[in-house]
Amino acid sequence: MRKLSKKGKIYAAAASIALVAASGGAAFAYWTNTGSGVASGATGTNAPVTVVQTSVVTDLKPGGAPQALSGNFNNGNTSPVYVASVTASIASVTQAAGAVGACDAGDFTLALPTMTVGHEVASGTGMGSWGGATIAFNDKTGTNQDGCKGATVNFTYTSN
Repeated sequence: MRKLSKKGKIYAAAASIALVAASGGAAFAYWTNTGSGVASGATGTNAPVTVVQTSVVTDLKPGGAPQALSGNFNNGNTSPVYVASVTASIASVTQAAGAVGACDAGDFTLALPTMTVGHEVASGTGMGSWGGATIAFNDKTGTNQDGCKGATVNFTYTSN
């Protein structure tokens, strides 16, 4: 065997130390452990949709033909929402300026006010549809109904 120089002995010693360190590091590269944890997830919420009347109701008169109420929805949510039905009601009647006599919701008939929708309404404006209710001006025979000339019937819509 040949004799190592001083420099060679230093290199050999360094290599031996590196080899021992590397093999020792590999043997103790991790710790064993046990553990546990908990976490949760949450569902989102949604905002109510806006029921929009798109049908135009004009020229209601005593004994005249009923006029349809229909429309769509504005859904400001980021996903579709299910709408089971829309219910219409007469919120108030606004008499025309100078109208003489009384006029109120009792002068009108709202037929089929609860309308089945039964589908998901996509996110966006003017989505889906509803309809089926009608509004008619009651003919109160023998009663002066001048108080309703030029009146505006105001509706309220609810959905679920």
